[in-house]
Amino acid sequence: MNIKIIVVGKLKEKYSKDAVDEFKKRLSSYCSLSLVEIPAQEIKDDNMAQKYMELEGEKILASIKPDAYVITLEILGKELDSVSFANKMKTLSNEGHNEVVFVIGGANGLSKAVSDRANFKLSFSKMTFTHQLIRIFLYEQIYRAFKIINNESYHR
Repeated sequence: MNIKIIVVGKLKEKYSKDAVDEFKKRLSSYCSLSLVEIPAQEIKDDNMAQKYMELEGEKILASIKPDAYVITLEILGKELDSVSFANKMKTLSNEGHNEVVFVIGGANGLSKAVSDRANFKLSFSKMTFTHQLIRIFLYEQIYRAFKIINNESYHR
């Protein structure tokens, strides 16, 4: 399975980079993984936040192939436990989806156009988390899903 993760912004803290790098290394046995980082728009005027979000959205959409299965991370998305998420990933693979794209928006969220493009909207929680933490959570949950799918120890 090919997994692409599209994110707005870059990781800044070394501990975040180290955590993501560790999960990338672990995931290399299970899937082909790529990352697209969209530069975050610098917010100089809060009245322009919507416009910035739309500009980020255009760049996100340009990075998605027409036949990709898109999962956006949204606070109002569907919450899944780890086993259900693993089952979702297994189902996507069994259905022949060659590329699954996960999208993490920027500080302003996702544009309507990106949300509308989603085949599935996923929420890790009703709480708000930093971009850095969500990226780590996503990598960890993808790794956990492959461990569950392959009946390997880790997820308990």
